[in-house]
Amino acid sequence: MNINEIMKKRGVSKYSVANSSGVPYMTLSDICSGKTNLGKCSAETVYKLSKVLDVTMEELLEPYMSPRISFDLFKSNVCHQLKELGDIEFLVRSIESGDIVTFYERSWYPESLYLLAMVDYISRINDVPLCDSYSEIRKAKLRETVFPSSVIMSAAVMQDERIKEKAIEDSIPEFIRFNIVESEIRDVV
Repeated sequence: MNINEIMKKRGVSKYSVANSSGVPYMTLSDICSGKTNLGKCSAETVYKLSKVLDVTMEELLEPYMSPRISFDLFKSNVCHQLKELGDIEFLVRSIESGDIVTFYERSWYPESLYLLAMVDYISRINDVPLCDSYSEIRKAKLRETVFPSSVIMSAAVMQDERIKEKAIEDSIPEFIRFNIVESEIRDVV
């Protein structure tokens, strides 16, 4: 979501955001019109806007950043976010962010399905009903199984495909349903 969409969703005007954040109205107006790229603004400006709009700096900058990060880094970021926020806050933020649908619409299927698997898994272990907004996406599945890089390397070094088979067996059901092998989401450093 870009800054205009975030402000619309929050029901706030440029004037109120500028006033609350301390970012000059003309600067905000230039950002909203596309005249100024938010990704080129100072960290202080991005920080002030993110606080007033109640989003992370990363969420605010995401539309202005071009490259897609590696899937391994994406998975790590999701696991770190879960660790930092806790289960319920993670669920709320993940669902409210709309990222699952956004990634899916961008054809970023591994990211969309990984995040959905995480939401479904955390819902299950916390006895929270599944969000029914994702019923259609839940029907999707990656064409090829996606393994963690550590499993791929171990199988290659040991020259033993049984390592992959064992990883599939040990995978969390919500992930393997989408052809994503994931067995540990909490062991992040």
